[in-house]
Parts: sequence; C-alpha cells; structure tokens
Amino acid sequence: MKAPALLFTLLLFCVSSFAGEAKTVKLLTIGNSFSANATHYLGDLAKAGGHKLVHQPLVIGGASFQVHAEKAQKHEADPKDKAGLYTSSRGLKENLELDQWDYVTIQQASIKSHDFTTYQPHAGWLRDYVATYAPQARLLVHETWEYRKDDPRFTKPSGKEGEPKTQDEMYTGLHAAYDKIAAEFHARIIPTGDAFHLADTDAKWGYQTDTSFDPKAAKQPALPNQTHSLHVGWLWKKQKDGKTTLGMDGHHANMAGEYLGACVWYEVLFGESAVGSTFVPKGLDADYARFLQETAHRAVAARLK
Repeated sequence: MKAPALLFTLLLFCVSSFAGEAKTVKLLTIGNSFSANATHYLGDLAKAGGHKLVHQPLVIGGASFQVHAEKAQKHEADPKDKAGLYTSSRGLKENLELDQWDYVTIQQASIKSHDFTTYQPHAGWLRDYVATYAPQARLLVHETWEYRKDDPRFTKPSGKEGEPKTQDEMYTGLHAAYDKIAAEFHARIIPTGDAFHLADTDAKWGYQTDTSFDPKAAKQPALPNQTHSLHVGWLWKKQKDGKTTLGMDGHHANMAGEYLGACVWYEVLFGESAVGSTFVPKGLDADYARFLQETAHRAVAARLK
C-alpha cells in the first residue's frame, strides 16, 4: 500500500474509533462452528459500542468451501431438495437475497485450512455466487485459527505428508493460504487466526501445557491447569450411554477465544477499536480481557500496514 493511501486508511480507522457514530452492520456468515465461535459475543460488543448488528449465520459443522458450494448447487438443481437447504429452510441464494447485507464472509474448514489446494475451485465459486446474489455486499475472508498446542493433531501426528506437526506449522500454513485466497479475490481478511497466534505465543499470557497432568490416570473431576487457554481443551462430558468420560477439544474456542475472535470481527466490521470496550463476558478476568482486546487490535492494525 502506498504511503498516502496507508496514511488515509490509518487516519480513517483512528477517527472512526472515536467518532461515536451509531452504525448498523448487516452480516451474513457462510461458515461452521468456527464462525459461530468467533461471532458469539459480536452482538454484545456492538451493543456496548452503541451499534446494531443484524446477523444471519449459515452454519454447518465442519463445513468447507466445498460443502457450502455443493449445497448451493443442489439447491439450484432442485429448490425442493432438502440437501440444498439450511436450517432456515432457505437455500444460499435466498439467504443472500434476504437482506441488503453489508458483508458476507467465507472460510475454509479448520482441518484443511493449512492446505491451499483444498480452497479452489469452491472458494471462487462461492465468491462469484455472492457477487451475483448480493452484489452490494463486501466479501470478507475469515482467517480461522490454529489448534491448541497439546491437541492430538500435534501430540500424536499422523505422519501424513503436508499435515502440520505443530501449532506453529498449522498457523504458518493457514496464514499463507488465507493470504493467497484473499489476494486472489482482492478481499479483506478478518485476522482471527493472527490474533490467536499472537495471544498463544505471548510470553506472559500465552497458554502453557500442564505437563503434570496424565489423562490416562485422571479421575473425574480432575483437570489440568488450563489458564489462558483460548480453546475448550480437556473436559469431562456425559456420553449418550450415560457415562462421563474425559475428552479433549483443542479445536474450538472457549469463552476467552470467543471473546478474542469477536473483538477482531468488531474492529473489522465497525471500524473502531475494541480496546476499552465495556462489554466483557461474565467470568473473564478483567486484565486478561484487556489483553485480548489489545491483541485483537494489534492483529487488525497489522493488516492495515
């Protein structure tokens, strides 16, 4: 970005941060549980900032670009085919035409996020579909996040070629892949993945694995020290057969991760800093929440350079 354009962008960002003008943002997200995680507290942040969020989430668990594209194609082939409908009983086309969306977001499934070969042609198909049925909307690419460092993906790597063996490898891969697709589309990135990486690698606030915890010997309700985790992590969960077992979810965001993600989305969508927001989820430490706000701001600001 040339210096005058960069200066103007930064000035606009700073001015909007203090303008205090009420905004209404209309958002449609084409995603999965990660988009649901990242937008969980977005409405609360918008309200605290004096704004209004109109949000239509299209969520399919674990869905990739391909899953959403093929669902839309099934709906095009047969509007009555339930396989082409979302839980709203509408197809993607109807959802895109439902309102005058300001933004539409797309994202890759997290498990495939590091591998750019899985992005096309379906990401491009979705981009064109959005442009056809919601031409007024700005397309945003949601950069998803790395798994926790003690996730089985890393502690018990598959050995499959191209599969990331560490948290850092996963982030490096997904960061490059999302950058590449966003550049091809001339689209802005929502850098949730950058924010997670900044927080996870912070010397003071980053999550550190509790090596004293032995999951094989653990008895309910024992859990490891998971302070400053952004992910759900280890948890005891009741199964369908009534038994409670210990499990690990190093993929999905917990309260802190959801708050960090929402702060990133807030800054991108509303054009103002999340630092100092009066909304903090109940139970989240105030100092840690401030760190998450500042980390989100750093991630977004870095994308303006």
